[in-house]
Amino acid sequence: MQKRLDRLGPGTLWGDLFFCLLGSALVALSVSMFTVPNDIAPGGVSGLATALAHITPIRVSVWSLLLNLPLLLWGWRSLGARSLLMTLTSTVLLSAFIELFAWLLPAYGDKPLAGAVFGGLCCGLGVGLLFLRGISTGGSDLLALLLKRGPLPNVSSGALVLGIDGLVVVFAVLVFGDIDVALYSAICIFISSKVIDALAQGVDYAKVIYVVTGRGEEVRRALTESMDRGTTVIPAFGGYTNEEKQVIITVTRRSALAQTLRLIRLTDPAAFTFVTDSTEVHGEGFKPD
Repeated sequence: MQKRLDRLGPGTLWGDLFFCLLGSALVALSVSMFTVPNDIAPGGVSGLATALAHITPIRVSVWSLLLNLPLLLWGWRSLGARSLLMTLTSTVLLSAFIELFAWLLPAYGDKPLAGAVFGGLCCGLGVGLLFLRGISTGGSDLLALLLKRGPLPNVSSGALVLGIDGLVVVFAVLVFGDIDVALYSAICIFISSKVIDALAQGVDYAKVIYVVTGRGEEVRRALTESMDRGTTVIPAFGGYTNEEKQVIITVTRRSALAQTLRLIRLTDPAAFTFVTDSTEVHGEGFKPD
């Protein structure tokens, strides 16, 4: 599937429009079919629109558009022409799809847990696909960006998004008069964020392995010849053993992690090994520069 999507060409207008359509449709599916019928407020503009629609005669789709437009007007100077155009497009498409799906698709109501899970999955897939294209979905992520570039430059983007979503959930709890709204909304937000991270990191997600060993040449040769992995060797000195050591650094994909660690243990059972995550890897064997 990734190869098919890549054929659209990075940065092309048709590719952006395709992702806008698909991503907006998935988010709208989450809202129309799963979250709104179960009174779930998944943070951001969608959650706020859900709560406001409950106490006003205005529909969720209209509220979503009305809430996003001021953010776009506020951020038109901060966003580039392409980002502004695509964010506006995805915002309009989202409202249109919410309205369309509300008429065409059955509401999956009276099952809040299932609604939170499936709603989070669909929302995460939609937002994640848009993020892959560098397109903002509006809502809390756009507001967080504008706040960070404006009055709150020292607050992290993650903290801003979490704070905005938290305020929306609190407002929804007050509107619906049910504390369970907070629980199911939190489940939906959590699942959605995990799906977004998985999509954003999935292509280049890798493991960085550090090996502190006294048998550096043997470990290096084993990794190069058996695993076809490049290595970096750094001379070191063991503060505990008072011995000369080498630090071997290599990067491998998740699927080969267990095999690589096993090979290191077989080559030097006394080696000290630790592993960290890497979400962006460029170079031979990974993403080309």
